[in-house]
Amino acid sequence: MKNVKVYTQPACPPCEFVKNYFDMHGINYELLNIKEDQAARNELIHTHDALSTPTIVIDGEVIIGFDQGRIDELLDITS
Repeated sequence: MKNVKVYTQPACPPCEFVKNYFDMHGINYELLNIKEDQAARNELIHTHDALSTPTIVIDGEVIIGFDQGRIDELLDITS
């Protein structure tokens, strides 16, 4: 099973889309709210060099925003 993290924040429509997409495909993921979790915010900025949500990390591969092609490729999702 792949390690999937989703960095999110409240009132982020693209974040909700990502969560719904993963739920629809039965993908397990760790949800990290950068507004409530300072450590997650620091990890997003300093480890993944990202400043926006959603940021998705799949086994160390960072995807900023919803890039369905790349997500599908990394998770072997077929439409």
